Amino acid sequence: MDFMLKHLLVCTCAITLSLTPCLSTAAMSAKKISKERKEINKEVKSTLTKLYKTQPDAKSVIDRAAGYAVFNNFGVKIFVAGSGMGKGIAVNKGNGKQTYMKMVELQAGLGLGVKSFSQIWVFADPAGLKKFMSGSFELSGQANATAKYETMGGAYAGAISVSPGVWLYQLQGDGLAVELTAKGTNYYVYDDLN
Repeated sequence: MDFMLKHLLVCTCAITLSLTPCLSTAAMSAKKISKERKEINKEVKSTLTKLYKTQPDAKSVIDRAAGYAVFNNFGVKIFVAGSGMGKGIAVNKGNGKQTYMKMVELQAGLGLGVKSFSQIWVFADPAGLKKFMSGSFELSGQANATAKYETMGGAYAGAISVSPGVWLYQLQGDGLAVELTAKGTNYYVYDDLN
């Protein structure tokens, strides 16, 4: 029975994540779009300021990157199921294009609690950024190691290597999170704001 419950939860999470970008809401008014953009921009700026204060080398890492993305997330976990959602911006430094995005996260497993955290993605090359912005990038599993990129010395300290050329900083509370937990997380374009 326990196996069936876990299997059902995993299938439900997979279906929900695959359909999330397709879910539509009523069209937003121009005033609401402007307000939402301003809110997201303000949160992104605040998150970057906090990252640079916590991890000063991160600024040079982002300055040299092909692009980056910043998300502010909120998650809830109650007993065997959990979810989270967030909003942010992905920036292609090659062409200066800024894309508003959303994220959704589903988790299975025992737990109880509420958390808010921020993620700052760094893309060394345009291919990783393009894949991320297309909505085909999915983060699954768990990592809890502080990265040190060999050719960059300590520049990537505090970041987690998610895939080749893709790094992730996660802020929680007043500093960098020691552990990154992002199971079944999907990132997609926030169509109403773009």
